[in-house]
Amino acid sequence: MSRRSPQEKKRLSYARDRRNAYGENDKSSRSAVRLNKRFPQRSNRHRARQDLRAAIGVLDPEHASLAETVLLSRRPKTWRKVPDRPLGDHLEAGLARRIRVDPSDTVSASRLAGVRARRR
Repeated sequence: MSRRSPQEKKRLSYARDRRNAYGENDKSSRSAVRLNKRFPQRSNRHRARQDLRAAIGVLDPEHASLAETVLLSRRPKTWRKVPDRPLGDHLEAGLARRIRVDPSDTVSASRLAGVRARRR
């Protein structure tokens, strides 16, 4: 097994480590992910229950087929978790923003060049 150099470790860290770039507290994701997975399913169950209410009562094939058509014609709501941003992208964006705000910031410009060089 070969040992990794510090430069290789830094490059891998920029590629593999992740940072929450959504703009919220990263700890709030613990509960928000669960809630965001729960709400679309709840909405889908509620909508299905409303659509199937038309088929309640006396057995009528026309009403049943109409209710089934309405039920199947609606696309169910879904939610997918967006992965966090790689550390290298996060650092580049922050430094680029600093340079955009203050073009005379030479320190951030040199750091940005260093980050880009280490990522290659």
